[in-house]
Amino acid sequence: MQKKLTLTIDEEVYKGLREVIGPGKISHFIEELVRPYVTKKDLCAAYKEMASDEARESEAFEWIEATFGDVNEER
Repeated sequence: MQKKLTLTIDEEVYKGLREVIGPGKISHFIEELVRPYVTKKDLCAAYKEMASDEARESEAFEWIEATFGDVNEER
């Protein structure tokens, strides 16, 4: 269930949110930013959820493989 919340922010910040995030998307943007700070999600379940995202895991693997050579060269 969703709840409505009224926030008061600086006009410059509001304009920036509308320009960068877009009207109609600000609530979702703010919710995603604050969620980790105010909800208690089981860490193990969160890792399992992330691991089940095959596209994300593939990107992470590619990144690891690409940076592995960089670490060896630093020695």
